[in-house]
Amino acid sequence: MYESRRHIYVREIKGVFQRVRRVANWALMLGFLLLPWIPWGDRPAVWFDLPGREFHIFAATFYPQEFVLLSWLLIICAFGLFFITVFAGRVWCGYTCPQSVWTFLFIWVEHRIEGPRNRRIKLDKRSWDADKAWRKSAKHAIWLIISAATGITFVGYFTPIGGLVMDLATLSASGWSYFWVGFFIVFTYLNAGWLREQVCLYMCPYARFQSVMFDRDTLIVSYDYHRGEPRGPRKRNADPAEQGLGHCIDCDLCVQVCPTGIDIRDGLQYQCITCAACIDACDSVMDKMGYPRGLVRYTTEHALDGNKTHLLRPRLIGYLVALVVMIGLFVWTIADRTPLDVDVERDRARLYQTLTDGRIANSYAMTVRNLDNRPHRYVIEVAGIEGLESDTTAIEVPANQSRQLVMTLSVNPDQMEQRSADISVRVLAEDDPSVAIERESRFIGVTP
Repeated sequence: MYESRRHIYVREIKGVFQRVRRVANWALMLGFLLLPWIPWGDRPAVWFDLPGREFHIFAATFYPQEFVLLSWLLIICAFGLFFITVFAGRVWCGYTCPQSVWTFLFIWVEHRIEGPRNRRIKLDKRSWDADKAWRKSAKHAIWLIISAATGITFVGYFTPIGGLVMDLATLSASGWSYFWVGFFIVFTYLNAGWLREQVCLYMCPYARFQSVMFDRDTLIVSYDYHRGEPRGPRKRNADPAEQGLGHCIDCDLCVQVCPTGIDIRDGLQYQCITCAACIDACDSVMDKMGYPRGLVRYTTEHALDGNKTHLLRPRLIGYLVALVVMIGLFVWTIADRTPLDVDVERDRARLYQTLTDGRIANSYAMTVRNLDNRPHRYVIEVAGIEGLESDTTAIEVPANQSRQLVMTLSVNPDQMEQRSADISVRVLAEDDPSVAIERESRFIGVTP
């Protein structure tokens, strides 16, 4: 717990798993940076408009009233993570976690500027000179540029990014814009540039509770102890069996490429993010020595002990069934979603008013949101009391926008059987009556 931090100099390695990881990392990074710039009509394709309380995702627009859909989506993501963890451990951390994606990008920049692992170690140990100052300055400058792009892009999901960039460049942005952009610049720079594995080891809760989700059939990155031990150096053409050695030549290459600095040969450890860098490193050594690959590989504890691995097991099947059902229901809900939302709220400032003709009137604040990608004219119908009339019978709302109005409902007092009565307000699209929503409210008046 109180161990001093040991700086990790990650060695760059090539291999099939690292190619997969790099493709995934670059795809996720480019997707994050480009999405706010994609136009969709007169707005960005992805825009979380907090002041307007509208959340635009391509053709769909969601509102706070539909928060249950977001909660549902987060639950689906949680069960998806549970399923992946039971099946293949922390593979999410190694290939798609934002902390890992940005950290690997910063390490990639470090390799390009300061050189391979051994050169970086020597660079840090030697005294400052012009070459060291140039390399360190260039590295941190590029880190800050990446952090700035990250901060601006993140804020660009909540305000149109084109205007944001222009306002930032001309120093005319709001104070909150500068604060949040600056916050995410510092956050990215510290997390990916300085903290790195400390986030995975001590700050991420997933690293702590993942162990309760593992079982002996979970696919993990493991060292084959029976094949590798006893470890020791030897000549390339030497027969390890004649020397009483296993296939591990104790080169420590698996340790040097690990972004969290662990030795995979020590067994299953919560610090392992399953990035498979040690697999690619070990396979390259096995190729040079003429040994079979797979001394370090994706496997299970049962397989390492020579037992059969049970791929389909109750817990995994349970997560899969729950995940499929929830995804199916979520997709059905979205597909069956009425592209219309209506709020009706009675004016509580006064109970009622009496019009010049003697009718009793109540006022209502009404919001009509068009969730469709084309404009509609909506007809407003009221019911609940015989003779109930509205001063507003229709409203036009552009695509993916909302309109507010004050609606006055009135009724002859002779029709009031009680002091208050339930009423309904039905709003339907004039060109498509199937697009309709009904809201309940109360009408307050006087009995005759």
